[in-house]
Amino acid sequence: MDRTPVIAVLESGVLTLILNRPQRLNAMSAGLIDAMNHELGRARQDPDIRAVLLTGTGRGFCAGADLANGGPGVPDGEGKPDLGAGLDQRFNPMIRAMRELPKPIVAAVNGVAAGGGANLALACDIVLAARSARFDQAFVRISLLPDLGGTWFLPHTVGDARARALAMLGTSLTAEEAERMGMVWQVVDDAVLMDEARKLARRLAGGPTLSYAAIKKAMNAAATNTLDQQLDLERDSQRLLGRSEDFREGVAAFLAKRPAKFLGR
Repeated sequence: MDRTPVIAVLESGVLTLILNRPQRLNAMSAGLIDAMNHELGRARQDPDIRAVLLTGTGRGFCAGADLANGGPGVPDGEGKPDLGAGLDQRFNPMIRAMRELPKPIVAAVNGVAAGGGANLALACDIVLAARSARFDQAFVRISLLPDLGGTWFLPHTVGDARARALAMLGTSLTAEEAERMGMVWQVVDDAVLMDEARKLARRLAGGPTLSYAAIKKAMNAAATNTLDQQLDLERDSQRLLGRSEDFREGVAAFLAKRPAKFLGR
């Protein structure tokens, strides 16, 4: 059993979540997923948490589900693995919690991100990658399809044609290739990855969290909304944001040519 599958550290408004199964390239066990879901619930409830930073220990970000220890499935009535039940009970709630979290999530991809690990990174809001990182849609190699939202994230991120090829060919991308396709915000040298990621997460933690929450909600809805529906959503969200203390502070700071101090109110 994993002793501490996810290390959680809260500092300066940033909750850093470190996947901590380096002996398995941080492959996702039931314990790791349960710990992630717990910490994401904490991030939603705790007002002192204003941003989340996700990374991995060792030489990998996340190698996907831990196939050597049962994978994502749970036994069905015949003792066969029910992969759908495993996704329903653990993995999908985690992805939904990440996308619906009203606070920004930064991924610092420090090495291999394979299978579900690649899509775990794509579920974050901003992805930074070490130059040595790789993104690998490996599902087809074991006769599966991309999960953890992969069949949604990939077409929306890289386009339909590339998404189909990546999924069907099980292609592995370098960090630079992933950046060119739009999967990664920025590629940095390995030695400075965590410094850059922490700097970015601290910047977000000091920013207008109400605005971030509204941006995430609107962009989540954009995938299925018509333009008219999206315009209405923008109108309603802007109305609420315009009545906030942070909006007044932002305008006052802009006019006074000083940094704004946002409080999330």
